[in-house]
Amino acid sequence: MIDAENLTKKFGTFTAVDNLTLHVDQGEIFGFLGPNGAGKTTTMRMLSCLISKTSGDAWIAGYDISDDADSLKIRKIIGLLPENVSLYDDLTAYKNLDFYGKLYECTETQRKENIKHFLKMLGLWDKRDAAVGTFSKGMKQKLAIARALIHDPEILFLDEPTANLDPESSKTVRDFILELKKEKKTIFINTHNLDEAQRTCDKIGIFNTKLMVIDTPEKLEESVWGNKTVIQLEQITDKILRALDKLPLKNIITNDNKLIIDLFNPEKENPTVVDVIVRAGGQVQYVTKLSPTLEDAYLKFVRGD
Repeated sequence: MIDAENLTKKFGTFTAVDNLTLHVDQGEIFGFLGPNGAGKTTTMRMLSCLISKTSGDAWIAGYDISDDADSLKIRKIIGLLPENVSLYDDLTAYKNLDFYGKLYECTETQRKENIKHFLKMLGLWDKRDAAVGTFSKGMKQKLAIARALIHDPEILFLDEPTANLDPESSKTVRDFILELKKEKKTIFINTHNLDEAQRTCDKIGIFNTKLMVIDTPEKLEESVWGNKTVIQLEQITDKILRALDKLPLKNIITNDNKLIIDLFNPEKENPTVVDVIVRAGGQVQYVTKLSPTLEDAYLKFVRGD
């Protein structure tokens, strides 16, 4: 649904996006993670046909972003939530959406149905007749999401969709995005919110001018380190460490009275390790798995750790 091959954007001598190659399947939620200035918004603007590429290629639903005729078709099948929300403050929420619906040539019936549907889903229906200038930043953000969907697009580009939202509103938007997935919409999300990416995205690309990795959240977490077991002891003794040295273990780290051990197959090896510790006089208080997070994976790739 979304394809890029060596897509590059330069501003003078500055390279904002460097040879980006990626593929997003239909109905997939793809998260684009990276630090400020990484080129995420520039990428989204190229894919949305708002700015031209310097080199490389990209296609949206098979349409070429560099072809003038295709770019018009792309704009009809995508919805865009930009980084900076811009709405007509003097108009009501309803009239804002109705205006943009007319621009997309939606019928009156389509506009009425979609406006009611999205405002209700985003908790703004009761505010439909209020001037947008009276809205909070979070309310404007939700209204801008509804605006991006007013013409029922196949593909949705969301740049920081939960920016300016409180925790309850953020959850509303996350749940809303997952509901859109059920409708087989393809969603491309720029975000700094790792929890948001973890909860909503099927695949995540970690990006800093160049794309460093693409994978599922689970696979990215697993890439940080292997299977590590943490064994909390009452006390670590030399006798315990000598006994463990006789086992074919890759690495043992001691931290206070914790043992952190690399294991190939924890389910099979843990009982043996615990048995050796107990035979050496160790008092085991608990055994657990040391689980990396998406934040660990993000920092690993961004920092090059």
